[in-house]
Order: sequence, then structure tokens, then C-alpha cells
Amino acid sequence: MMTTTSKKRILIVDDEPNILTAISFLLSQKGYEIEKAVNGKQALQKAEATIPDIVILDVMMPEMDGFQVARRLRQKAKFDNLRIVFLTARGTQEDRFQGYETGGEVYLTKPFDNDELLLTVQEVLEFG
Repeated sequence: MMTTTSKKRILIVDDEPNILTAISFLLSQKGYEIEKAVNGKQALQKAEATIPDIVILDVMMPEMDGFQVARRLRQKAKFDNLRIVFLTARGTQEDRFQGYETGGEVYLTKPFDNDELLLTVQEVLEFG
């Protein structure tokens, strides 16, 4: 079951409002503190301001894709403990490889299962 989630901060980055709302609701119900961003630039700004424990990151976004965001986060020492979970419709082997190469711990594809996402977040926060 869920362990203590108090003060665990999750930044959710997705340019689709319905997905952003659904994931935010799902995770806030489990006691996580939620920050949201609708694009890569905003994601970097929010990460700088809030230093989340985990980022749930879409790949396909305007201006800056999720892979670029992950690379930029991984360049900064203050994000050494940050965990990245990609959640995207892009599911080819090449996409998955790029997700792990840019610093993602987990690569999930849409449509996603709520229970799988919750379990993934819990495991990534507990075990890295």
C-alpha cells in the first residue's frame, strides 16, 4: 500500500489539459503535493522554483519536448535526486531508448492505467 507521501512534490508536465487534470487529481488524492506545467519552458521554471521529487513528463509538447526538458534538468546538480517518469503517446523502441538516455527512470505510454501510474510513482519515490 501507499507509504508516507507527505510533502512529496510531483511536477506534472503535459500540454493536454484533460490529462494534466486527471493525473493531478489522481495523485493529489494520494496525498502528493502537485505542481503543473503545460510546456517545457514552464516545466523548467516550476522545477527551479519548487525542486520536485519527481517529474511526470510528456514527450510531445510545443517549443521544447520532454526529452529536451529532461536533458536540461539532468545538467544541474540541484536535480541529482530528481526522478523522471515519461508518460507519453510515443512508444517506439527508439523513443523509449531516448527517454532512458536523457535520464528517465521509467517510460510509460498513453493511454495509461491509473493503478500502474500510482504504483510507478510510489516505487520510483521509494527505490529511485
